[in-house]
This record gives sequence, structure tokens and C-alpha cells, in this order.
Amino acid sequence: MEYRRLGKSGLKVSQLSFGSWVTFSAQMDLKKSMETMAVAYDYGCNFFDNAEVYAGGKSELIMGEALKKLKWPRMKYIVSTKFFWGITEGPNERNTLNRKYLLTAIKGSLSRLDMDYVDLVYCHRPDPNTDMEEVVWAMHDMVDRGYALYWGTSEWSAKEILQAYDIAEKYSLRKPIVEQPQYNLFVREKVEAEYLPVYEKAGIGLTTWSPLASGALTGKYLEKIPKGSRASMKSLSWLVDEITDERKKPMIRQLMKIADGLDCTAAQLAIAWCSKNPHVSTVITGASSVEQVNENMRSIEVYKKLKPSVMAELNEIFKS
Repeated sequence: MEYRRLGKSGLKVSQLSFGSWVTFSAQMDLKKSMETMAVAYDYGCNFFDNAEVYAGGKSELIMGEALKKLKWPRMKYIVSTKFFWGITEGPNERNTLNRKYLLTAIKGSLSRLDMDYVDLVYCHRPDPNTDMEEVVWAMHDMVDRGYALYWGTSEWSAKEILQAYDIAEKYSLRKPIVEQPQYNLFVREKVEAEYLPVYEKAGIGLTTWSPLASGALTGKYLEKIPKGSRASMKSLSWLVDEITDERKKPMIRQLMKIADGLDCTAAQLAIAWCSKNPHVSTVITGASSVEQVNENMRSIEVYKKLKPSVMAELNEIFKS
């Protein structure tokens, strides 16, 4: 496992990390969550991604309890949370980044995780209805008060990230150090084009999500939607059209053919491809079983096999 600096910060994250979205609570109880986290940790994974909204707060409760039972030294792992959608009702508690919500929400997450601080905290989406200066000051204060060590953004535009960076620069505040965008063979524009000025000016690192395009790149949805899979869940029915898009299937079949030649799975190849991008500090993986964790983490070996000729072939197949 490689450990890469998160942007310009001194914090090092494992090239592959482990996230709780969809799986914790919905697909895995505490026992299974703890087992999968332990396997990822044994591979060298040191970053565990979470968010307030995942399972309505239950994901944080499970991860916090798992970490207590695993008894790892706090210096050995990195935990994140994210804020925007909210989990309680009220005009200042949903779809916002106002100061009142942010500084209340972090205390709720710390309580559920049973931690004194999180390592990373993200603004889960941009908020066009709250002045950017208010957002940056609130995130600065969150870090300044010791609730979090670093802050960043998720699915923000390059313009929004640079606006936040400039405000922090103007007032000598804590700057955002990380962005968490979707990145996979199908979704590339932000990471490979839009964010170029962000890397140059702000030195932002990336913790990317959905390397398997919600499972489409594994090839398991080519014929039908398997029972118990992500796409079979009612709460994620909005993913079905994207996952089963007929236009994508020829590309997925070619991916599987290349994977066969490298003696790996399509999933491992897709994850390894994401990890090759020099701006990607860590690729967040998800799993609902120990077997899936083992498969995903073995992408580390596939990563070493990705010669320029293989990368060029993949880029040609999946060119935008």
C-alpha cells in the first residue's frame, strides 16, 4: 500500500481507503462492518470515510462503535464526515451550509462517532443560498476549535473551490485541502479537466468516490440486476438506468477482456486505473463482505501492472 500526501498538506492517506456509504446499516450490521474494516486495515488502509447523512446517522454510530471495539491507536487511522443534507427537520437543518447548522452538526457527528475530533470534514455539496464567506469562516472555526484537523469540499465546481480558497487566503483562515469528487472510467471531466486550475493554485488533493460507477464496471449488471446488489435496493432505484445503460455495456465488456489479460477482475482494474491519476490521493472503496474487501484491496497489485500501453488502451475505450 502506498501512502500519499493529501494535496499540499502533510497528512498521508492510503492509496485505497474504505467508505461506509450504502453498506453500513443498510447492508451490514456492526459485526460485519467491523470485520470488513479490520480486513481493510490489515491491507494498510488508514482512511475510513463517512458522512452525517449516511443511513441517517447510523453509519457514524456503527463506525464509532467498531473503532472502539477494534481498539486501534487513534494515530493509526483517519476518519472523515460530511455536512450538507442534514438529518433533522427545520429551516436551518436541511440542504444548507449555514454557520448554525455546521457548528451544531459537527458536535452531533463527534457524539455518534464517540471521538474528540475527526481528521477530515467536508462540505458535502455547495450551498448557493449561503454566502461563501460565512461557509469558510464556519469551517475555519470548526478546525480552529479542534473539532476537525482539516476541511474540504465534495462535488464542488472549480470556481467554487477557488472562491473559498481566495476568501481563506484573504483573511488568513484555514484553507480547504481536499475535494471528494466522483471519478471512474465513465466520469472524468471534473478530475481531468475542470480542476486543473485548482491543482495548480490551491494544491487540492482528491479522495475520489465510486471507482466502479456504482458497480457497473464490475460487469455484474450486464445481463440482469442480481438480488441483494446495490441496484436492487429501493433507496437506490435512481441508479438503475445509469448502471444498466446499454451504451456502456460494450465498453464494460472490453474492460473485462483487458482484465482477463492481466489476470485480474474488471473491478480491480477499474480501481487501479483511478489510483494511477497523480492528483488522486486515495480511492474510496466500498464493500458489503470480507470477500469484496479482499478483491478491492488486491487492486494494489494490479496498479503495479498498469503500463502506459494498458492505460492508453483504456483511455481509448472510455474516451469522453
